Amino acid sequence: MREKPKTGKIEEKKKAELSYNIEIPVEIFQDRNVAVLERLSEYLKDRLNLTYHEIAVLLNRDDRTIWTCYNRAKKKRK
Repeated sequence: MREKPKTGKIEEKKKAELSYNIEIPVEIFQDRNVAVLERLSEYLKDRLNLTYHEIAVLLNRDDRTIWTCYNRAKKKRK
């Protein structure tokens, strides 16, 4: 079983810098065909141009989870 990645001082500092001015409009969650994490990762990647790693740090998730959610959202929109 995989362990959650450990967050160090650098990660905490980066998280604080990233989360300072991020506002998420509630309207992005109206589409019921896409899961909340999928839509959120899609919004942060496409609109705010964050990397998978930056999104993962913000949401306290693994980079691979964010990549998976983002790609699932893109497939559902086709």
